[in-house]
Amino acid sequence: MSLPQPADLVVHGGTVVNAGGSGPATVVVTGGRIVAVQDPTLPLPPHERAVDATGKLVIPGGVDPHCHIGQRLGAYTQLDDYAGASIAALWGGTTTVVDFAIPEPGQSPLDAVQERRDLATVSRCDTALHGCVISWDDTTAKQIAAMADGGVRTIKMFTTYKDVVMAGPDTVLEVLRTLHAQGGIAYVHAEADHVIEDAQGLAAAAHRADAGHHALTRPELAEAAAVAQVLATAEHVGAPVYFVHQTTAEAVDLVRAARRRGVRAYTETCPHYLALDESTYGGEHPERFVCCPPLRAAETVAALRARAVVGDVDTLGSDHCCYSTSQKLEHRDDVRVMPNGLPGVETRLPVAFTRLVAEDGMPVERFVAMFATNPARLNGLTGKGMIGVGADADIVVLDPVARRTAAAADLHMQSDYTPYEGHQLTGWAEMVISGGRVVLDADGFHDPGPIGRALDAAPIPGHLLT
Repeated sequence: MSLPQPADLVVHGGTVVNAGGSGPATVVVTGGRIVAVQDPTLPLPPHERAVDATGKLVIPGGVDPHCHIGQRLGAYTQLDDYAGASIAALWGGTTTVVDFAIPEPGQSPLDAVQERRDLATVSRCDTALHGCVISWDDTTAKQIAAMADGGVRTIKMFTTYKDVVMAGPDTVLEVLRTLHAQGGIAYVHAEADHVIEDAQGLAAAAHRADAGHHALTRPELAEAAAVAQVLATAEHVGAPVYFVHQTTAEAVDLVRAARRRGVRAYTETCPHYLALDESTYGGEHPERFVCCPPLRAAETVAALRARAVVGDVDTLGSDHCCYSTSQKLEHRDDVRVMPNGLPGVETRLPVAFTRLVAEDGMPVERFVAMFATNPARLNGLTGKGMIGVGADADIVVLDPVARRTAAAADLHMQSDYTPYEGHQLTGWAEMVISGGRVVLDADGFHDPGPIGRALDAAPIPGHLLT
């Protein structure tokens, strides 16, 4: 009689946390999948390796729905590639990243998707893509259908950056309607461009368009105005919509009010909008904190955090953009032309866990929903964002009380700074298991090589769309 094959890995002794609940359990992994989540009082099954997670949280590997990896935006190219960004992601407990295929001038959305997929072959973690549409023409509907057939069911549009990537209201309407028919969701960067251009012009006339005055150049009103307009369009055509990097309680409230009217609308925010405020623009290096939308007033940050804690924010994206201080310094005097964005794929977990769970008391189940489960569902990524039988064995073990000081010198993103330098943070990944492989443990990082899969998004579940 042959004995059963031993499991590759068992994780025992910890508290397993899913979006729907938590409790002590033993997680059994074989062949890159979770094959059992069993009663912790049962004997451990035969195994090759056991991980004792006593006193720790065992959560799903993170799904980062908002990364920009090695992209050229305007005159500047980000410093990382998929190899470097994916290694940093794994260090930070993120096992799946979703990047943006933003077309270069003259490039079609489909070609941009293929280019990104070619670049992603060196990734250490699994990857997925958002498409991007800038303007509508007689080929766009077919391209959206082809992207959906090819596993890209989320498409980003910008309501700002005129003459670069901005999509007009008519394009937004057509994409919302067409993508919905393909089982997808439009992702929208919502800032009213005419308000921003006027605010920037007024700031420049007053010699206040420098990094230190960045918050003046993209007012909260611009975000609220664009969110309201896009929601009206989504409601008109009966389509779902997802708003990236929302920064204000007003914007979140607009989305929730639309939800109550039956619109399938979703809110994403980012760790920097939960942890930092506009006072950073008064420091020694204001250029390091220039991002769009900008960091907001302290009272706005507090109100946003309150909305997140009660469950009014659906997902947590890093909006990772890897620039150096020297790149940002080149046009420190004019935020209209300097590169904007912050490095953050590695620090998404500890920054948000610290602010929302350790400090504000968010239930850890709700945090897991924002960090992993909802991003997976809203991107059509089956098998991700949960610890359950049949799911991918993407697992993070973290100590919910251990604290470390953030320092750029200790991080692995290809930038020379972190916006959280010197911050005391809780929620660092102690062990990361990606596709059943232990890639981070007490002995350090174990580079799995370029084994990350390019994931095809399935049709997003119907209850999230209508």
